[in-house]
Amino acid sequence: MLNDIDRARSALFHLDAGCDRATWVRLGMAAKAAGLDVADWIDWCASGSNYGGESEARSVWRSFKPTGGIGAATLFREALDAGWSESSSIQRPAPAPVRQHEPAREIRETLAPQWLTYWRSLGPVNDIGRAYLETRVCALPPSDGDLRFDPAARHPAGYTGPCLVALVTDAISAAAISLHRTWIKADGTKADVDPPRVLLGGHRKAGGVIRLWPDEAVTHGLAVAEGIETALSLACVIQPVWALIDAGNLAKLPVLPAVDALTIAVDADPAGEQAAESCGERWALADREVTLVEASHGA
Repeated sequence: MLNDIDRARSALFHLDAGCDRATWVRLGMAAKAAGLDVADWIDWCASGSNYGGESEARSVWRSFKPTGGIGAATLFREALDAGWSESSSIQRPAPAPVRQHEPAREIRETLAPQWLTYWRSLGPVNDIGRAYLETRVCALPPSDGDLRFDPAARHPAGYTGPCLVALVTDAISAAAISLHRTWIKADGTKADVDPPRVLLGGHRKAGGVIRLWPDEAVTHGLAVAEGIETALSLACVIQPVWALIDAGNLAKLPVLPAVDALTIAVDADPAGEQAAESCGERWALADREVTLVEASHGA
């Protein structure tokens, strides 16, 4: 006979992972209460038509807390209502799911139309977004840059609150490829949600930049940093600036034809230092003026 964990796994995999979000969260909480682990959760989520990626699934799983209202019984009740039975689980146990690894998933090269429509509907940074940046000693980017504000954005973990929403574009073509979201509070701290920064699942990040200042403002020199806040702190003394999202993108920033001088903010960690050196060396070999400065992350 199946043990309790096998029964719970069989019940979960009998259910449709492509359900609505409220049901998805409830089933996840029930699965965790039933003793399943994050590997089971990710495998089940990956079977759904609306799978948002392993990082999102892991983040939501971490957010599940014990509650008296949702337990293992919830999982079995949902499965029984969907036609699952003890006998069928014993006679035809659910096959071991194949783990879906992130690199194997199809990654979109351009931003999905519904997300581009969403970003275009947003207004410039103001109110809480402005207070957050000012508290962190950051310059406010121009309204025609690629940073906007959503006063009530929904986090993958279910939290809803103020959020800076940045458009990620290809460094060369400027095509929209993803969104970068940061949930914030006006006191300059990140929102109490894990993780506070999220990239869209299933979208390309490699080769992407956040054009905090538009291309039209880049007439000679450009300053770059990994994070948005670091770039906007740098913008207090030099403009225009772009954010590269992380060290990997900074290291591989291609030499841009219209930029004669590049200023690089160096994060004080091994990955940041190596990325800045790699980027600076490539640009210098292309006969560009390169300046390295210490990154400031604001207050």
